[in-house]
Amino acid sequence: MRFFDPSDERLITQRRLPHWAQDGCVVFITWRTVDSMPRDVLDRWRAERNRWLDLHGIDPLQKGWKTCLQELLPEALAEYHDRFTTRWHEALDSGHGACVLAQAGIASLIADSLLHFDGDRYEMLDFVVMPNHVHLLATFADKGSMVEQCASWKHFTARQIHRRLGSQGRFWQQDAFDHLVRHEGQFRRLRDYIAQNPLKAGLRTGQACHWSKAKSPSRSVEMSWMPGTLFRSR
Repeated sequence: MRFFDPSDERLITQRRLPHWAQDGCVVFITWRTVDSMPRDVLDRWRAERNRWLDLHGIDPLQKGWKTCLQELLPEALAEYHDRFTTRWHEALDSGHGACVLAQAGIASLIADSLLHFDGDRYEMLDFVVMPNHVHLLATFADKGSMVEQCASWKHFTARQIHRRLGSQGRFWQQDAFDHLVRHEGQFRRLRDYIAQNPLKAGLRTGQACHWSKAKSPSRSVEMSWMPGTLFRSR
C-alpha cells in the first residue's frame, strides 16, 4: 500500500468540498444520504468550525482552505480532527433521516456495487454500509479516477434504490468526504473504526454491512457488526 507523500504530485478537485487525490494512495471516503444531517445540526457544526479556522488564520470561504489546514502544526491539526471530524461522524451515527441503508437488500446492493470493479478500476480494502452513510478505504491507480468512481457508485446505487423503494429525487449528498491516508498507523486506526462503527453506533444485528479484504478475501459480506457472524455471502 502507498500512503500520502507531500512531495509527490497530487490532484485537487474543487467542488462543494475540495478532493485530494494521489496515484495509488490509500484514501478514506465517506458518503451520506441527503437526509442524514439535519440543517440545524449542520449549521451549528459549520459555524463552530469556521470560527476555529478563522482563529488559526484560515479563511473557510477560500477555495484552498483544506490545503492551508494541512499546513498547520500537528498539534493544531489533531485538535481540528478531534473537535470537528470526530463530531461529524458522531452526528452521522446518531441515525438521522429515513436510514434506508439499514435494510438488508439495500445494503447488499451497495456492497455489490462497491465490489463489482474491485481489482479492475480500484482496489477495495474495507467498507461498512451504515443506516445513513458509507465509509470505505480504497486505492485508485491514477489521480483522476477517485472522484469519477465515487460519482459512478452514487449514481448507480441511487437509481437502483429509488427503483426498489418507488421513490425519487436526490438520494446522496452531493459531495463525498475524502482523506488521503498519511501512514500505516492511521490506516490501521481507520480500518478498526470501519469495523467497529456499527457497535459504536449501537446498531442491532443486521443493521450494517461490513467487509474487509484482510478478513474476507473470498468477498463474503457480514450483515452485522458481530465478528464471524455471516448473514450473506456473494
